[in-house]
Amino acid sequence: MIDLHGFGPQLLLGTWMTLKLAFASLILGLSLGLFGAILKSSRNRLFFWLGDVYSTIFRGVPELVVVLLIYFGSTGVLTTISGWFGGGFVELNPFAAGTLALGICFGAYATEVFRGALLTIPRGQYEAGLALGLSRPYIFRRLILPQLWRIALPGLGNLFMVMMKDTALVSVIGLEEIMRKASVATSVTKAPFTFYLAAACIYLGITIVAMITLQFLERRANRGIRRAHA
Repeated sequence: MIDLHGFGPQLLLGTWMTLKLAFASLILGLSLGLFGAILKSSRNRLFFWLGDVYSTIFRGVPELVVVLLIYFGSTGVLTTISGWFGGGFVELNPFAAGTLALGICFGAYATEVFRGALLTIPRGQYEAGLALGLSRPYIFRRLILPQLWRIALPGLGNLFMVMMKDTALVSVIGLEEIMRKASVATSVTKAPFTFYLAAACIYLGITIVAMITLQFLERRANRGIRRAHA
């Protein structure tokens, strides 16, 4: 049994913060990824260019750099805007900055996953829906989106696994997540191996639970497909 020197509750609090950060970033990233894929699938050159620039930039810049740029850069921008209205210094808190940074990076990769899934759906399904008098938003919501989710789910699951580990990067801006708590405990107890091993075990446990959940979601998403091919 690992002796955590009384820091067990602090590691649990860090785990809870990590989970909140991961799921908040996931929601933002999925939204940005779907929007980016729609832009990159558009026949409008401007929309395609916007989606391509977004996915290229944030897939090419390390997540740690994005975290630092958003955390420190947003302070100047928000303070300037606040000054226009007579306000003072404004600082984005570490959780909001981390969510924004990880969500944007996740969305850039998810853009390509969603776009690849969109390309596998026959164009004739859009045309059939239009021939029946259905609106484009209705076709996308009821016909395309369920298929898109099923096809993209494995790729999105892998991206979520990576992002879960990337939450450790947000410790550099002071967010009290797992790695930050482990670092503080290490500085007090001088037992780095103990607490970094505990952090590794926590991340591994989260990853195993996430893998089981993703397998369940994949089976559920493919139920109708399996019956149709049976």
